Amino acid sequence: MDEIPRIEQTLEAAIERATAKDCPPLLAGAVRHATFPGGARIRPRLCLAVAKACGDDIPDLTDAAASAVELLHCASLIHDDLPCFDDAPIRRGKPSVHVAYGEPCAVLAGDAMIVMAFELIGRQIETALAPKRVADIIRIVAGSVGMPHGIVAGQAWELEPTIGLADYQRAKTGSLFAAATEAGAAAAGMDSRQWWALGECLGEAYQVADDIRDVASTPEEIGKPIGRDAALGRPSAVAQHGLDGAKKRLKKLVDEAMGSIPDCPGKDELRLEIAHQSKRFLPKELLLSAA
Repeated sequence: MDEIPRIEQTLEAAIERATAKDCPPLLAGAVRHATFPGGARIRPRLCLAVAKACGDDIPDLTDAAASAVELLHCASLIHDDLPCFDDAPIRRGKPSVHVAYGEPCAVLAGDAMIVMAFELIGRQIETALAPKRVADIIRIVAGSVGMPHGIVAGQAWELEPTIGLADYQRAKTGSLFAAATEAGAAAAGMDSRQWWALGECLGEAYQVADDIRDVASTPEEIGKPIGRDAALGRPSAVAQHGLDGAKKRLKKLVDEAMGSIPDCPGKDELRLEIAHQSKRFLPKELLLSAA
């Protein structure tokens, strides 16, 4: 079964529960606006791919873990776009949540989606065959969100007078990718700690690709403003290494990710999937070229 329908169905069910008739309509609209239509769903697809490689014997738990990661990602985009941070007017080719629903509602929508993510995982305690896996997933996902190395810390680095590129990228992007790989392994009953490196490498690779798109793409192509790193004084792989250097760094990270995959029944298939997905990181004309 294609991963996208699994993710979309689980997200839709979670949001249907959360936006029942007694929910404030503006809040319900803002949450749905932030979630649908989605982007490439890279993080939840990665979670499902790892679980599949490890056996995926409780698919409902895997779906919950993957969709929770995506809800947290969408929540982080709401907060990232706020006027107090990037002040970005568009996201995924449409008005940002704070533009469409107002800044107060956007803040609340992001908060609500963070809580919704953990509720989605917690609901699996009622039906999961392995409650310890549920507890492991909650621990993994919580660590990827908070402090000291989660996405909240990543956002907070933007408030500091100086930012180290490695610390910034590890928290802002890498943490949620690592959560996706670890949660996928945990959902399938594998030792999640062995899967951290894969997520860390892919997270940095995605961030490097995003830094490249920020200078070499168009708003229409990526669905958000470009040139924001330079305008806001943010560290980036392009600023540190140059465009060609960033492309070489991206290729190196993808190669490292391939080499970090632990032994599992579906290792070869997972390698092919990661190779395929990594080709979607950049515009076609920049696809690693001869780097």
